[in-house]
Amino acid sequence: MTENSAELRDAAPLVALRGVNKHYGALHVLQDIDLEIAQGEVVVLIGPSGSGKSTLCRTINRLETIDSGSIEVDGKPLPAEGRELARLRAQVGMVFQSFNLFSHKTVLENVVLAQVKVGKVAKAEAEKTARELLERVGVGAQADKYPSQLSGGQQQRVAIARALAMNPKVMLFDEPTSALDPEMVNEVLEVMRSLATRGMTMVVVTHEMGFARSAANRVLFMADGKIVEENTPDAFFTAPRTDRAKDFLSKILQH
Repeated sequence: MTENSAELRDAAPLVALRGVNKHYGALHVLQDIDLEIAQGEVVVLIGPSGSGKSTLCRTINRLETIDSGSIEVDGKPLPAEGRELARLRAQVGMVFQSFNLFSHKTVLENVVLAQVKVGKVAKAEAEKTARELLERVGVGAQADKYPSQLSGGQQQRVAIARALAMNPKVMLFDEPTSALDPEMVNEVLEVMRSLATRGMTMVVVTHEMGFARSAANRVLFMADGKIVEENTPDAFFTAPRTDRAKDFLSKILQH
């Protein structure tokens, strides 16, 4: 997955963060972040808890606002609010730790809803797309069930299908497996790997080092609100350059 990283980044970036800063009160959670992500690139953010990974991920679709700097998606600055922001969020798919499915709607209805309401797609077409995507993520047989009737791994795959239904330019994953039982983690990671091989641009916050090694074009290591180190997965995991990254890996790879 890593051979084409340089070529990917030769083109104009699909996502660009320049001089991004974010504070929570006195806490400086993002410090002068500069980051470009190419179309088709898979960037994995790793680092200790509280390092700013999730905040960084959530700024890309403006779930978190920034204090200074700029963020562009496909050459356009993030809109502040209103319909333009809704459109941006359709183009920037997001999958969270918790599945955020509507419990009173079936799996199929969950995947159809935003297509009809936000995308103004005809219901029959939205249902066709939803069924195809549910098949693709391996839960086609669950279309008429309610979320509570599904396992956590199945619910997360439905959440991925729902984001994909909007035909996003980029997919953001904020620790998508951390709320799952261990045996369900791999089924979600496999769906994410298949998206990566199909060329989906992805930003992934995760503690799953195996996924980072196998699916990423680039690994970014964050600590204290900064990108401390970035490299290909092979280079990062075999020979981290900074003491901070070495210390982190020595702890996390022992378990």
